[in-house]
Amino acid sequence: MKPFGFFHLRGIGGQIAALVLASTVALHLVVTTAFLISRPDRPDTPPDGAHQLTDAALLLGSAEQAERPRLIADLARAFPKLNIEMLAPGTASVVENNDSQHLRGIRRHLGHDYKVVQLVPEGGTHRVGVQLPDGTVIAGRVDGGSRPWFWGAPWLTTLMSAFICVTVLGLWAARALAAPLSSFARAAENFSLDGGADPLPERGPEEIRSVARALNRMHERIARLMSDRTRMLAAISHDLRTPITRLRLRAEFIEDEGNRKRMLMDLDQMRSMLESVLSLLRNDRKIEAVTLVDIASTLQLVADQFGDMGHVVHYEGPVSATAAARPDDLHRGVTNLVENAVRFGAEVTIRLDISGTKLVIDVEDDGPGISDARKQEMLEPFVRGDDARTMDDSTGFGLGLSIARAIAVAHGGELSLHDREPHGLIVRMQLPVWQEPRLAA
Repeated sequence: MKPFGFFHLRGIGGQIAALVLASTVALHLVVTTAFLISRPDRPDTPPDGAHQLTDAALLLGSAEQAERPRLIADLARAFPKLNIEMLAPGTASVVENNDSQHLRGIRRHLGHDYKVVQLVPEGGTHRVGVQLPDGTVIAGRVDGGSRPWFWGAPWLTTLMSAFICVTVLGLWAARALAAPLSSFARAAENFSLDGGADPLPERGPEEIRSVARALNRMHERIARLMSDRTRMLAAISHDLRTPITRLRLRAEFIEDEGNRKRMLMDLDQMRSMLESVLSLLRNDRKIEAVTLVDIASTLQLVADQFGDMGHVVHYEGPVSATAAARPDDLHRGVTNLVENAVRFGAEVTIRLDISGTKLVIDVEDDGPGISDARKQEMLEPFVRGDDARTMDDSTGFGLGLSIARAIAVAHGGELSLHDREPHGLIVRMQLPVWQEPRLAA
């Protein structure tokens, strides 16, 4: 059993609990710091100018009336920035409804016998007036003013601190939990049986790591199962060649000419089907290495081979275009496309176009085409054409397009079907240009 049960720190529950604890501690630290700075539990300490004015008011309030002019002169020399002066009765202009924090601090230090008011500024200078117990008014310059509003409102400090702590730590937690899930989604999109995809990283909370390990094991089991299936089918298809060959030899001794031809035709069809299945399985295993290939020369060679067999096949494109590919696979894929095209069209064109990072091979025919409803279905194995492109038993088994698509996907590209104007079909194989192609004039 894991320590701490559900709240084990390596699990999601434990990490959420640690996150809540860290948020609480951070919040208390911020609030405590704000409290120590603002200290709402003790009287406000007035700024320097207010200190001087408070001391001067206490001194003048306890002095005799006759001594005050001399004391004011001494205070003016001692505190030149205070600009202390005695105001004549009725000359003080008071700012109404002003009860700033530093005025409250001065009042607390002087007591109830002194009246503190904010005077109208003169020349941009903030002045505070203090009425002594006998009614005399003195005025002085007080700088500083109230503390920042943020520190003056503890409840607002707490609210803002809680918001910041919870938001920052919440975003961190969301990213820490969402990143592994995003990697799961990418792994599912890039799932492949050729072993090229990297295993899922096993990091994050214990539950996320468990899911990653389970998915990696599932990927390995599926890949092993498909490999076993491929080897089994390839072995069966290969072993069937021997009895088919024996049957063909025995069929040669059939005296009835019609039966002999029909049997030989059936045997040839079975052999052709086995060759197609073996070709598909060999491509699934993807054992050929990637090398530099002159794509243009390969396409021209395919066109010439079909031309030698009496078909009208043209190549249109650059004279030379070198890129990284699997040469035998590419030749087999294009051959399948052209072989499928010459069955239904009188004239076929192989077109090569390079734009940016894409290498596009189009195989166009002037046959009846394929309906839009069946274009995607036609790319599946053992699916034959619709009524417009029906094949008999001796012409194919529905593997040509499937093999070509598997080859395109193995190269990191795709295969698609498009309509040709005014009639016919365009089979488009798009491959990435792994190396910048060289075009000849």
